[in-house]
Amino acid sequence: MTMDNPLRANLALASRFENIEVAERALLDLCRRAGWPSDEDYWLVTALREAVANAVRHGNRQNPKKLVRLEYTVHDSTVTIVIEDEGEGFDPGDVPDPTNPENLLRPSGRGIFYMRQFMSRIEFSRTTDGGTVVLMEKKLDTTDDAPQ
Repeated sequence: MTMDNPLRANLALASRFENIEVAERALLDLCRRAGWPSDEDYWLVTALREAVANAVRHGNRQNPKKLVRLEYTVHDSTVTIVIEDEGEGFDPGDVPDPTNPENLLRPSGRGIFYMRQFMSRIEFSRTTDGGTVVLMEKKLDTTDDAPQ
């Protein structure tokens, strides 16, 4: 899949869990327009849902007056997703590893774990106002001998 111009979409959604579906639909619509293979949808959507849920719950503390901003870019064989909240930020290093035996029954940390497993790249940073920015990329593996 090669494109001369990247396809982009930007959303600003109130911090409500029901808006996760709006974010998902917008991403999938953009991916279809770009010719992105639908067999990658599960991984993209799972990572997106986790990141937006974290922005709503932990970042914006479910305050519907605060926004979750999303930016999608599909270019060549890469989908880039940027999610920004208006919260106080956090240190991803403080999130417990859910694969450690002492954390297996803890409810926290799984979303970030899934995001890291399903995406090719994930980075956390802060906005100038202190909120969290999550950048996630998913690259199509275009080699014929890639594991399936």
